[in-house]
Amino acid sequence: MPVILSTHRLHPRATAILEKQGELVVASALDDATLIKEARDADVVIVRVPLPPALFEGAKKLRAAVRHGAGLDMIPMEAAARAGVLVANVPGVNARTVAEHVFFVAMGLLRRFRIIDKDLRQKGWLAGREHTVHGNELGGKTIGIIGMGNIGRNVAAIGRHGFGLDIIATSRRAEGLPEGVRYAELDVLMADSDIVVICCPLTPETRGMINAARIRLMKPTAVLVNVARGPIIDDEALIAALGDGRIGGAALDVFATQPLPPEHPYLSFDNVIVTPHMAGITEESMMRMGVGAAEETVRILAGELPVNFCNPEVLEHYRRRFPA
Repeated sequence: MPVILSTHRLHPRATAILEKQGELVVASALDDATLIKEARDADVVIVRVPLPPALFEGAKKLRAAVRHGAGLDMIPMEAAARAGVLVANVPGVNARTVAEHVFFVAMGLLRRFRIIDKDLRQKGWLAGREHTVHGNELGGKTIGIIGMGNIGRNVAAIGRHGFGLDIIATSRRAEGLPEGVRYAELDVLMADSDIVVICCPLTPETRGMINAARIRLMKPTAVLVNVARGPIIDDEALIAALGDGRIGGAALDVFATQPLPPEHPYLSFDNVIVTPHMAGITEESMMRMGVGAAEETVRILAGELPVNFCNPEVLEHYRRRFPA
């Protein structure tokens, strides 16, 4: 029977699909050495944690790495290509989930939820209410979206149709934006937005893109929301701006180092909402991602190509390893 290694436990529906196809194994630990060892006999790996490149050198039976989600930064694509391993993902299935999180935390920042909740619990009713007069509504605000993929488009739709916001966006392509979304260069977006939302992938071009100079462009009342990848933000620059009160706050779901160390400066600010890389995780989205990854695995084990084939350049090498 084929062996399917999943780095994490899967939704019961996905588990049921895969257990009919082969031996489903959940990694016993997530360190590199364990993953390399436990992938040696795997035919497919389902991925929710960064894989070490060496995994592909030792897994001689490996047909595919299937991402449980969309982002491919957890899969070393060059190592997969050298090994002739297919890479697939499940794009878009948690885009609405992430977009809902954006508005959840944006409203939490604008309405000063963290400090109100803290003072209510520690100092009493009136102390909590004191902060409310400085809260702000979403109505009339401009939201600037960095990256107009599936998540960015869902943020735009909710912002426009749900809250009547003014929507501006920057993307690799200025054309083809949804109706009601205006294109803006990144510096203009940073300066004009009341809410800046980072939705773009992590690439060499976007790493450190939100730096000190760009944060200085933001309005003193503006808030920054990151649901993409931590290294897109220059942490030192953002911490300095928060410490000096130069921006209104930040909501961060992703970080350069994960888990976030317990002594990290972000945890000390009342106007920073920190979440543990959970923006795309709900019961519903885990089902969709798990089932999508399972269905791609079934196709691959049946000798078919995945629907979301992310590295077609390896096909010739793959066919030599596994003749049809």
